[in-house]
Amino acid sequence: MKHPVDAHVGKRIRHRRWMVGMTQQQLADKVGIKFQQIQKYETGMNRVSASRLWDVAEALGVSISFFFEGLKEQDRPVASSGGDILGDREALELVRSYYAIPEAQRRRLFDLARVLSDVA
Repeated sequence: MKHPVDAHVGKRIRHRRWMVGMTQQQLADKVGIKFQQIQKYETGMNRVSASRLWDVAEALGVSISFFFEGLKEQDRPVASSGGDILGDREALELVRSYYAIPEAQRRRLFDLARVLSDVA
């Protein structure tokens, strides 16, 4: 049976990998394991050891704490209002596209989105 923390960490690995445009095979190659193991980590079927999580964090360019963000004290994933935004592929694609925009234009787009959400 999956532990909620393992599932949460796996989900964070999958989303970060997707955000940086890396395949499971590419991540596996960087970490020195087979891509099937990455699949097991991402689904929460296998726990990620501390040393392996260190390697994954380095390969994905984040701190280890990134994988635990969003957990409550009692080790349950936090449900965000409006559902799980990290589980929405369209939302992830939007964020990825947003960060591909040059910073000055991105700031103006952000301001526009804020104004539109205030009137909605």
